[in-house]
Amino acid sequence: TVDLGVVLHPLGAGLTSATAHDALVEKGVMGNALLWIGVFEMVSWLAVSEMLQGSGREAGDFGFGTKFLEGKSDEQIKKLKYQEIKNGRLAMMAFGGAVTQSVLYDVGFPYIGSP
Repeated sequence: TVDLGVVLHPLGAGLTSATAHDALVEKGVMGNALLWIGVFEMVSWLAVSEMLQGSGREAGDFGFGTKFLEGKSDEQIKKLKYQEIKNGRLAMMAFGGAVTQSVLYDVGFPYIGSP
């Protein structure tokens, strides 16, 4: 992240996390991110297409971490999936809160400060 001093692209030097987005969009850097995210989405469509055709694959199941589910009952697996969804939602809310606080108070990481 820019706020911690790690700069992934030379055009990001001297920017905060709140100002980096607009500056990098203006310089055309964010197009690469859009391209690679688009490629990932197109490739993932193959799995979604198979699922919709009745392959038995569940939504969001990319085959990672299935070893942790071995030896667990169906009820335990159902609870773990529920907890994972809740954890993801909480993480999205936390990210939104960090971004909002960064923009409103013009502070960098760790996003604490006074207005």
